[in-house]
Amino acid sequence: MPLLDEALSKKVSLYDYERIVGDRGERLVAFGEYAGTAGMIDLLRGLGERYLNLGYSTPFLSIGSSFMYTSLSAAKAAVLAAGDEIRTDGLPFQISPIVFIFTGSGNVARGALEVFRLLPHTFISPSQLSQLEDTISKEQLDSSALGSKCRKRSFRVYGCVVTAEHMVEPNDSTKAFDKENYYAHPERYHPVFHIKIAPYASVIVNCMYWERRYPCLLTNEQLRELIIAQTKANTRGTNNGLVGIADITCDIGGSIEFVNQTTTSEKPFYRYDPLLNVYSDNLNGSGVFVLATDNLPTELAKEATKHFGDALLPFLPNMVHSASLSELLHPIQLACIAHKGKLTSLYEYIERMRLSNSRESLSETNGKREFTYKTMVSLDGHLFDQSLINEALDVIEKAGGRFRIASCELGQTVDATSHAELEVMAWSEEALCNIVDQLASVAHRSEQRMTKNNVSNGSISESFQLETDAITKGTSDGQASNGVLIIGAGRMCEPAVNYLSYHGIGVIVASFYMEDAKKATRGIPNTVAVQLDVTNAAQLSSLVSKVSVVISLLPPDFHVLVAKCCIESGRHLVTASYVSAEMSGLHDLATEANVSLLCEMGLDPGIDHMMAMKTIDAAHANGGQIVSFVSYCGGLPSPACADNPLGYKFSWNPAGALKAGRNAASWKEAGKLMHIPGDELFSSAIPLRLSKCPAFAFERLPNRDSLQYGDLYGISAEASTVFRGTLRYEGFSDIMNSLANLGYFNREPCALLQSSEGVDLRRPSYKALLRELISQLQKEKGLDDSGFFSTQISKLDPDLFLSIGCCKSQTSAQRVSSCMRHLGLDANEDIPAVCKSPFEALCARMEDKLTFGPEEQDMVLLHHEIEIKYGHGHCSEKHVATLLEFGDMGTVTKDPFQKNHSAMARTVGLPAAVGAELLLAGRINLRGVLRPLHPQIYAPVLEALQSSGINIKEHIDRV
Repeated sequence: MPLLDEALSKKVSLYDYERIVGDRGERLVAFGEYAGTAGMIDLLRGLGERYLNLGYSTPFLSIGSSFMYTSLSAAKAAVLAAGDEIRTDGLPFQISPIVFIFTGSGNVARGALEVFRLLPHTFISPSQLSQLEDTISKEQLDSSALGSKCRKRSFRVYGCVVTAEHMVEPNDSTKAFDKENYYAHPERYHPVFHIKIAPYASVIVNCMYWERRYPCLLTNEQLRELIIAQTKANTRGTNNGLVGIADITCDIGGSIEFVNQTTTSEKPFYRYDPLLNVYSDNLNGSGVFVLATDNLPTELAKEATKHFGDALLPFLPNMVHSASLSELLHPIQLACIAHKGKLTSLYEYIERMRLSNSRESLSETNGKREFTYKTMVSLDGHLFDQSLINEALDVIEKAGGRFRIASCELGQTVDATSHAELEVMAWSEEALCNIVDQLASVAHRSEQRMTKNNVSNGSISESFQLETDAITKGTSDGQASNGVLIIGAGRMCEPAVNYLSYHGIGVIVASFYMEDAKKATRGIPNTVAVQLDVTNAAQLSSLVSKVSVVISLLPPDFHVLVAKCCIESGRHLVTASYVSAEMSGLHDLATEANVSLLCEMGLDPGIDHMMAMKTIDAAHANGGQIVSFVSYCGGLPSPACADNPLGYKFSWNPAGALKAGRNAASWKEAGKLMHIPGDELFSSAIPLRLSKCPAFAFERLPNRDSLQYGDLYGISAEASTVFRGTLRYEGFSDIMNSLANLGYFNREPCALLQSSEGVDLRRPSYKALLRELISQLQKEKGLDDSGFFSTQISKLDPDLFLSIGCCKSQTSAQRVSSCMRHLGLDANEDIPAVCKSPFEALCARMEDKLTFGPEEQDMVLLHHEIEIKYGHGHCSEKHVATLLEFGDMGTVTKDPFQKNHSAMARTVGLPAAVGAELLLAGRINLRGVLRPLHPQIYAPVLEALQSSGINIKEHIDRV
């Protein structure tokens, strides 16, 4: 160990960066996902070259190795371009489907999947692999009867992420796979990856951690049998079997047995022929190509170095200025191997192990004792990161024994255990038995300690403070850091946290309810949860001062409070809410303070602005004028979940959405100013069919004041039509209008619902309220009851609603009857005491009956139609842009890094996060109260959203 000896002799402090870890065991200083990112890009290059040698030209040929590009962005652009070719021209049917199998779920896999997602792709589960192959086989066989020209090309690639449960099965077939049991006793399991997964793979991307005690992922013999079987089964003359393997973890002789040599960036591939068991430097011939480059992050040197440096930087002042070990932060203490010429306590075992293997340590002690009694002892557990190895060696030495390290395997992650084989020696059988008994006692105490360590008391520890410091990188003098503070931990928070953390940005999530903040950060690296009362000025100011950018996801009424604090602290702010008059009034103060208050960074408002301004600015730049601007947006249940008469569900308190349905609306249509009073809004709904979404039966409602958007977009003088509408499924407004006519939108206190203090009276029922509302309508219209209405109320007869005039047609009456029955507005159930008005009673019923379940999927649709007129002799154009996004709530996630979020949460949370990222990077130099109307804002945000999987489809029609 020359390096260690040199460090000790020169009294140099020596640190193991891999051991700088946080509370959850995550590495705080690492190259992140860059090995996976570079490896995946290199793999795509190899895939193109290998397919070319097999006789097929593919878009992958245009991709180079990572180091060939000036930046990661340039490399990603090349992958995106190849993806566009696949999407347009497809892949040869002979090599389709191309299936990428990813193993592992750490940073390496994260980076590889980031690149994979740039291609047109579909993730499938391991259980779907055989079905995919069968489907493709049937399609190709059916089409081959029509001639080769009719055989289908594939316009996407497929991805499948596999974990341990898909790679092994219990030896006892009556038992199910148990992750903890497998990691503790891998000998109880046998490998099945070569049977259940590998036969369907085109490419295996190996990103997983592996130890020798675990079964191999793929052995030489298993690969040989696989290639033979695929050759025999190939009746179509295709080459869609296993083509290549990228061992990005680069474990030589590890989980993939035939990976027995590393490659270089200059020569990243070799070919292995399992039938002949030979290796070759060229890719022309039988077998599979292998990528096993050992220093992949260096291929993205600029980005990887910055990432690593940014992670290390918060610790450097402490490392440089600490005079003793006790002054070091706790994770740095654990990672310190040598300090001032001595091994630290955690690493003392190194010297003892070196001595144990020397001849002197095995000789007699002063010629008095001969160590003739020996035994082998196996040690398994957290030997090196919890001083257990030191305790074990202390036991042996204090008892006068000796030891020799026969073998040692180190766990490479915090959760992984290590294994050591010790030859223990003593001068008598009794002494040897005593040593073994004491070692067993150490093991027992270790298990108890581990159990206690796994119990959290919820207190704030030193490691919590370290995590906050590492995230914020703040300084005592109030200097801005590189972190982001998100205030509010509701549904929109987690997509924003995921995005920022994924891009290496530290995040503090603050919420009045600590449990909500913890939920939003759980399992996400480089984040911390804190409790915050936003009305506590000192607490708010303290948190804001720790970061450079604040995202407020609070209710709109709190934004101004946060904005004022940001201005005082010189920090930028992002919100997803409309600019209020009070917020607008902060423009000059923010400008003077050199602060950006970036508002309306959600879906609507937010992405709608960006889509509009992208088209409008381009039209103006080309000499065009906007003739008509029409925009629709709606957050709806997916069709499968729109299983109620309203075709609508609420993801928050229904009161807000219902009140919005009573707002007055103004717009311009064909040069005329139009206005609808709030109480007539529902009756103004018009059925709508979008040509690019013909399967949906929508209706449109005018959305508040559309005229202001003509001013914001700079088109008031030229556009004869400016209209913004809200989308609902057809029939929604008809029912809501009928409920309003019945009196359910009355927010005034109702005598029937007023509680009598001191009197024990039963609360009125929903049916009683319905009778009361109908009775009031009867009186207003002078209708005679004579028992007729009472009978109809009991049956919710549609004729009832026609006769009292709250519906205009039989169809409308049937709709409202069905809806009221679904909501239980005729139920003999007590109305909650908090409900003082018919409106509150309706909201309570809707909250019970019309909220999204945990496994229900929502949908977001944003649609623009912008007509542009150019100069004399040119045709007018209609630019159409559509964003259609479905939530993934309740779906089985094939990609472990894609957590389940609603479509609304993604389309609101992600733009806000990207806005914060741009401010953090200094890419927005505009100051004051801002909307995303400037290309400096909307262009990079739209690009980032596309990279995150939010796609906007655009096309142009000649008018």
